[in-house]
Amino acid sequence: MQADRLYFEDFRPERQFPLGPKTVSAEEIIEFAQEFDPQPMHLSEEGGRASILGGLAASGWHTSSMLMRMIIDSYILNSSCQGAPGIDLMEWKKPVLAGDTLKGTATVLEARALKSRPGIGLVRIRTELRNQRDQSVCVADQVIMFGMRETTEVAS
Repeated sequence: MQADRLYFEDFRPERQFPLGPKTVSAEEIIEFAQEFDPQPMHLSEEGGRASILGGLAASGWHTSSMLMRMIIDSYILNSSCQGAPGIDLMEWKKPVLAGDTLKGTATVLEARALKSRPGIGLVRIRTELRNQRDQSVCVADQVIMFGMRETTEVAS
């Protein structure tokens, strides 16, 4: 067991974790789009300029995937994460264009122990990514399950 490993008890409301930075290349936008979201605005600069996005833009699903990787690198890999039951909110606020650099913050909103599963707690986290112009490009709210340092019975 790592001494600095994060457990449920470490996720207190208002605690923040930095995300990124990550610079998004045209090549990775196109590669993701070719496999998962082959719309013209995600496949070429020309297609992007012809759309309301203004240039070659990452798919919202690509943006979500990059956000997930930043979350993994920031705190999940060094934690007692047990998975997640889902996501409550995913908003793509502005297009992520080729060359943009993304960074952000994950903020703990609330944490509670599960009555039905001793030793596991639910943590609600809001993440936000911003581009180099300090514009919000993505906001997500999710619940993640984390193991506790010590299993204790939760009163009913």
